[in-house]
Amino acid sequence: MKINNNNRGGSIKLIPLGGLNEIGKNITVLESKNDLMIIDCGLSFPDDEMYGIDIVIPDFSYLIKNREKIRGMVLTHGHEDHIGAIPYLLKEINLPIYGTRLTLGLVENKLKEHGIKGNLNVITAGDTVKLGDFKVQTIRTTHSIADAICLAIDTPAGRVFHTGDFKIDYTPLDGEPIDFHRLAEIGNKGVLLMLADSTNAERKGYTASEKTVGVTLENIFRSYNTRILIATFSSNVHRVQKIIDTALKFKRKVAISGRSMLNVVNISIELGYLKVPDGVLVDINKIKNIKDSELVIITTGSQGEPMSALARMASNDHKAVQIKKGDVVVLSSSPVPGNEKTVSNIVNKLFEKGAEVIYNDIADIHVSGHACAEELKLVHSLIKPKYFLPVHGEYRHLRQHSLIAENLGMRKDHIFILENGQVLSLRRNKVEKCKEEVPCSSVMVDGLGVGDVGNIVLRDRKLLSEAGLIIVVAGIQKGTGMVTSGPDIISRGFVYVRESEDLIDSARKVVEARLERCHSEGVRDWAALKVAVRDELRNFIYQRTKRSPVILPIFLEV
Repeated sequence: MKINNNNRGGSIKLIPLGGLNEIGKNITVLESKNDLMIIDCGLSFPDDEMYGIDIVIPDFSYLIKNREKIRGMVLTHGHEDHIGAIPYLLKEINLPIYGTRLTLGLVENKLKEHGIKGNLNVITAGDTVKLGDFKVQTIRTTHSIADAICLAIDTPAGRVFHTGDFKIDYTPLDGEPIDFHRLAEIGNKGVLLMLADSTNAERKGYTASEKTVGVTLENIFRSYNTRILIATFSSNVHRVQKIIDTALKFKRKVAISGRSMLNVVNISIELGYLKVPDGVLVDINKIKNIKDSELVIITTGSQGEPMSALARMASNDHKAVQIKKGDVVVLSSSPVPGNEKTVSNIVNKLFEKGAEVIYNDIADIHVSGHACAEELKLVHSLIKPKYFLPVHGEYRHLRQHSLIAENLGMRKDHIFILENGQVLSLRRNKVEKCKEEVPCSSVMVDGLGVGDVGNIVLRDRKLLSEAGLIIVVAGIQKGTGMVTSGPDIISRGFVYVRESEDLIDSARKVVEARLERCHSEGVRDWAALKVAVRDELRNFIYQRTKRSPVILPIFLEV
């Protein structure tokens, strides 16, 4: 197979800084001797062990270290796991960003929230962008958000092809299917390395077309003469368009609830991705004057997010919408892995309030935006890469995708399953895994703090969540070490003090005895005093309760 090369003597590094062995936080770096380009810059959401964390972003330390080499960033589409960390990177590095109109519209709105501006450059599928040693060709693809692209990147070592997130939808709602002709052309010219979406690699067959959801929606509208509420991903503009079109067909008004849904709808209307006739949209705060049979509410919260609009409706906390008997609530999504319990809780609350709930288990109300096994085989057959790197998935997804490539005839030693931070070296006709690794630990964002919460803080939060906190307070005379007041014991999240007075009083006596012993032994160092009190009290508490709360001694010098 002929491999296209711009520079026969050139070599580059490919470094995934996120998106491997995880769903989210997608970011990939291509680096030559003098130039560096970035593909996507996403976030992920915290798992159950990350107490109090809002979002998780990639480690940008390698990019900051090599900031002089950065020529730009190219975005494949506008989902949070591909654009959500951009504001945090731009606070460190100013760089040009290239993306399609809807993608950059979403990025611009995100930057406004952070009070920063970006060097945003609109491209369309078919354009070519030159970033130093890298020439990036963009190709139209289909996904669960409009304006998605895949990338063919000519490098000094050969051509790299990145699928982005994709599915093969022969009948997309916008009438623009994936550009197979261009993919075949790229494959015939030769591809050294392909990076491909692995999210649905475990699923056999094909992902259903978005049109199947449209048929189900029409049947729901036809079957019910009550108020309809539809929760879906705000970024799925095509589905929002279909809901609006169906509402129009059945002579219903449409109200929008949820900040992210409002933002995306407004941006999509402004950029022309949503076509909404005058008089169809109504303010969510003015729906009381509209008959239930003439109203549809599109809302966020399909994943059961605690603060989402649907969750607030289910808990009677929404200022404009209260769920009532007869309402039809449609969850037009599938739970993201890990969200099954929260979605189940929302469904139960909705049923308790007398609503009819329609979700993916009982109706074809959602289709994935990611390719299943047969679609992946088709792309492999079109691109015909010499080497392959599965991306965008947990380890099981990456492994299954590698098996698909093997079954299509690719050599096992030409397939790489990497971890974030590991480096591939690309030379003419040759790809190798390097011993070199770059730092890429997850950076946690808590409120305005970025990276100030690490494993030690999370460990303390975990301990606090499991057994609570005991604070020991005592006044100690300077020089002599005598206890002049206390010790007092304060409990938070351990036991209810008024119902456990005997335990607290006994604990106070244990601390008092230990302090007296320290005094008689001549212990004057406060650090040693704290350790002694902590150990003594920890042993006592565990013997009495079999619990291990966090113990915090505080000594006041008198």
